Amino acid sequence: MERTGPTVRFSGLLAAATAAVLAAGALVATAPAAGAADVDLARNGGFESGLDGWSCTAASGAAVSTPVHGGTKALKATPAGSDNAKCSQSVTVKPNSSYTLSAWVQGSYVYLGASGTGTTDVSTWTQSSGAWKQLTTTFRTGPSTTSVSVYTHGWYGTPAHYVDDLTLVGPGGDPVVIPAVPAGLKTTAITASSVALSWNAVSGASGYNVYRGGTKVATVTGPSATVTGLTPSTAYSFQVSATNAAGESAKSAAITATTTAGGGGGGDTKLPARALVGYLHSSFANGSGYTRMADVPDSWDVINLAFGEPTSVTSGDIRFSLCPVAECPNVESEAEFKAAIKAKQAAGKKVLISIGGQNGQVQLASTAARDAFVTSVSKIIDTYGLDGLDIDFEGHSLSLNTGDTDFRSPTSPVIVNLISAVKSLKAKYGSDFVLTMAPETFFVQLGYQFYGSGPWGGQDPRAGAYLPVIHALRDDLTLLHVQDYNSGPIMGLDNQYHTMGGADFHIAMTDMLLAGFPVAGDTTKVFPGLRPDQVAIGLPASTQAGNGHTTPAEVNKALNCLIKKTDCGSYQTRGTWSDLRGLMTWSINWDRFNNWEFSRNFDAYFGN
Repeated sequence: MERTGPTVRFSGLLAAATAAVLAAGALVATAPAAGAADVDLARNGGFESGLDGWSCTAASGAAVSTPVHGGTKALKATPAGSDNAKCSQSVTVKPNSSYTLSAWVQGSYVYLGASGTGTTDVSTWTQSSGAWKQLTTTFRTGPSTTSVSVYTHGWYGTPAHYVDDLTLVGPGGDPVVIPAVPAGLKTTAITASSVALSWNAVSGASGYNVYRGGTKVATVTGPSATVTGLTPSTAYSFQVSATNAAGESAKSAAITATTTAGGGGGGDTKLPARALVGYLHSSFANGSGYTRMADVPDSWDVINLAFGEPTSVTSGDIRFSLCPVAECPNVESEAEFKAAIKAKQAAGKKVLISIGGQNGQVQLASTAARDAFVTSVSKIIDTYGLDGLDIDFEGHSLSLNTGDTDFRSPTSPVIVNLISAVKSLKAKYGSDFVLTMAPETFFVQLGYQFYGSGPWGGQDPRAGAYLPVIHALRDDLTLLHVQDYNSGPIMGLDNQYHTMGGADFHIAMTDMLLAGFPVAGDTTKVFPGLRPDQVAIGLPASTQAGNGHTTPAEVNKALNCLIKKTDCGSYQTRGTWSDLRGLMTWSINWDRFNNWEFSRNFDAYFGN
């Protein structure tokens, strides 16, 4: 979390986008003549049957009767916000074969392409087309490619475009047959509330269904899944089947897994079903101004005091004090602050001390630092009568030593000592102790690709470094609210990069936390998904609060997709997360500065 708002510069982004457009233009190809045995494989390429066979992002696509190139219908697609109006379909093809993709388009910056070719994915585009123009490109499939995705899309902020008479000409793919029954089903991780499973991949399968006690509980695209929301110390039976366009295989042989005993933690803290979490600048002021505890509106269910900071990076000795009068002329007295905390708690609110932040580097590299952390944090909690702890370690607070490659059994002292310290605090304060964490995406979701310095060294040792902490404390964890801002592009479970600022980023990043994922791509080391009630989405409250501000409309789209599985874009969630806990923001102060836009939208969406 930042004490001050960043300066956002767009020139580099614009240049990169321009370069991408110019590069895409180089992909235009001249179509070779189709062979005698070639056929058109695209389904409903003239959109005469509406969008049958096509999947379009959000509500961007529709079949219209004018204008058309041929027949009586054409596709009209309208980009909006971060949605580029992509429409796609999966087509069965033959390996090691050549194909010609063609479509007639009308509009500016209209793209036509194919992905999943097994060789080089291709696309072509037109910069400006006042009349119908044919786009054409070619590709060759790889030695094991049996299906490709063909697509069209527009460009962000441009008007609606039209597509008609799309064809994919080449050898017809072999008939799709129902895949074989998956073998090798086993557990890879078990907690009090989740079971992580893996199995052998099945040739020809496009997805898998996971069953618990004979009831389907998850659909995934790869040979692993994490079933969440389970009861501690309970035996469950699991099976898995393989699916493709032809149908579903029989279920695998069942295995039984028993969840571990509960830690009395995360779920028993009396938070509302939908919670709004905010950080309150209590120890400093910035451009947002100081907000007194008593002036925090009732909308906020969890108030994190920012920040407790160490006397030195490695001391573990955490201190907290109210903002000095010279910096915050309207700061309340210590007695008024404590009284306001009690009033919030009487109204059912939780008040926590947040440790770290942008400037508060904390490295518990020794047992002495660990013990000092426990002692000093306990003193802060007792002095102000707080409900628990928020861990906001950033920068170089957490990193993994070379050779520390398994998040399930960490060896790096700063990781091991932090886990031990938090467990000691939990044991001291009991089951009502509220524990939250606010890591950056670099320390969590980036772990899908990279973990620590890697098996051969050379990577940033901080990559994915929060994962062992989250995993070890998952049964004590009340809320994880990853900061979906101040982030570079992050790869999601669809193996596509997602960029902050729109609904798509929050959907993809949150889905990863709930579905789980193999760490550094290793399917033997799957990070199990968290329960939906343990997860909130972290966002900046205003454009001044951090890079990646998301408009209320885009926030609502993300919530719709995750909770209701509606209003989704190109990213398809692995589940419907109806119990998602809520939202977190940096910060309450910045929301006040922005006329309470963030909290008002939260209240309106959830009917508070």
